[in-house]
Amino acid sequence: MPTVACPDCASTNRVPAERLSEKPRCGRCGAALFQGKPVTLTTANFDKHAAAETPLLVDFWAAWCGPCKVMGPQFDAAARTLEPRFRLGKLDTEAEQEIAGRYGIRGIPTMILFKSGREVARTSGAMSASDIVAWATSRAG
Repeated sequence: MPTVACPDCASTNRVPAERLSEKPRCGRCGAALFQGKPVTLTTANFDKHAAAETPLLVDFWAAWCGPCKVMGPQFDAAARTLEPRFRLGKLDTEAEQEIAGRYGIRGIPTMILFKSGREVARTSGAMSASDIVAWATSRAG
């Protein structure tokens, strides 16, 4: 039974795979576990989301980055397509420098795919929504 962290309270929830498409809610706070948009990742919630069994696709970005601004709406669109098979999250590298440093982010935008706390794939550069979906799906295993 896959685990997924709540986008609101970061509590870990177990959801049977066959029920992921039934709009599951957090057992702790009642929030929808999948909201059709990326979760804002911070030092406070990053590790909970990364450790979940549901694959986490993270967009490492910064507000001053032109390619990041172009990719932002594409990443949002990819979230609507990939959820609930994936959790998508955005991490502002300027605000969360410790996490960006932990993963050696040197160029942005960079996407990293995590599964059960481990990095399984990474790519850099802006992508379209369809390319993000194809890339994540092909690497999730």
